[in-house]
Amino acid sequence: MRLVVFGANGPTGRLATEMAMTRGHVVTAVTRRPESFPLQGESLRVVGADVLDAAAVDAAVAGQDAVISTLGVPYTKETVRVYSQGATNMIAAMRVHGLRRLVCVTSTGTSGEHAEGETFTFKKIIAPILLKMGRTVYDDMARMEKVVADSGLDWTVVRPAGLFDGDGVTDYRAEPRRLPGRFTSRTDLADLLVREATEDLHVGQFIDVVTTTGAPTFAQMFIREALHIGK
Repeated sequence: MRLVVFGANGPTGRLATEMAMTRGHVVTAVTRRPESFPLQGESLRVVGADVLDAAAVDAAVAGQDAVISTLGVPYTKETVRVYSQGATNMIAAMRVHGLRRLVCVTSTGTSGEHAEGETFTFKKIIAPILLKMGRTVYDDMARMEKVVADSGLDWTVVRPAGLFDGDGVTDYRAEPRRLPGRFTSRTDLADLLVREATEDLHVGQFIDVVTTTGAPTFAQMFIREALHIGK
C-alpha cells in the first residue's frame, strides 16, 4: 500500500514509517523538518510540509491509499490547534483524492473514563494533575476526535496510555474500550497504527492500546524524565 504518515519525524512517526517500509509498503513521510529525517530507502519519500498548510497537506495526500496521523505537541499553556486543524486538512484532502482510510493517534486522556480496577490515588490525585498539565493538548485532541468521527470516512482513533520507548513489539492489548494499563510503548503503538491502516481492524472505533509486558512504573518514568531535564 501507499501510506502517508503525518508527524513522521516524531518518535512514533519514525517507528511507524520504518515498520511500514519493512513490511513492503511505500511511505510518504511528512515533517516540517525533512532535513533531519533519519530514514532512507527506495520505498520512502520525505516531504517537508506543515499540517496547518491545507495546500501542502493536499499535495502529500494525493496518490496515497491511506493516511496515518502521529501528530504530537508538548504540553503548553497556549491554545493548541495542530490536532483538530491538521485532521480537518487531512480529511479535506482525502475527500478530494478519493481516500477512505484514516488512522489517528490521540490519548486515553481524552476518554474521560478510568479503567476498571484503577486505584483511588490515581483517579483522584495523579490523573487530575496530568490532565491539568496537558489540558490544552487534550482539549484539541478531543476536537480532533470529533472531526474524525464526523468525517464519514473509514476512520480509527487510537488512544495510547503514557508513552515510553520499548525494545520491540510485544503482545499488547488493543480494544474498543477503556483498558487497564497506564503505559504504551511507542513500538507497540507504531505496530498497531500500521496494522490498522493496512488491515482495517477497527473501522469506525476508538480503541485503547496498552503494553502489558515490560511497562515501567510511575516511579521509573519520573526518574527517566528527570534524567533528561536540561538535555
